[in-house]
Amino acid sequence: MAEIGRGMELGQRGERAAARRVFAGVWDRLGADGDPFHICALAHSMADVQDDPREELVWDLRALEAADLVSDERARLAGVASPVAAFYPSLHLNLGDVYRRLGDLDRARDHLARGQDAVGTLGGDGYGQLIKGGLDRLAERLSAPGPPPA
Repeated sequence: MAEIGRGMELGQRGERAAARRVFAGVWDRLGADGDPFHICALAHSMADVQDDPREELVWDLRALEAADLVSDERARLAGVASPVAAFYPSLHLNLGDVYRRLGDLDRARDHLARGQDAVGTLGGDGYGQLIKGGLDRLAERLSAPGPPPA
């Protein structure tokens, strides 16, 4: 998790290529059969630093698949206070947005609805407000006429 955190910091500073290298090194050690909690965290973060939305989609789907395998107990052992259900609004927000950018508006709307259905698992803190705001913005973009922006 420390290396994933380091990659996240690089990504937040705009050092996307460096973040991808860190995440790729973690992925090489974890592999597809690694701990689902770590895979979820890694894939969710790796998606955020992709330049190609098709690659972003691969990582977002990987994060969602891994989340389905994480128990609340496993998350608690990793220091996460919220239930795994609280992962889903963000995961669906990211999938809805990338599908929108790829022009697959039906899938984008499906993930928006799934994210909105799960939003009750979030608290009223800054993180919860961030994700709720993101879902609201995605809903606005999906209701706007015209083609999705590139």
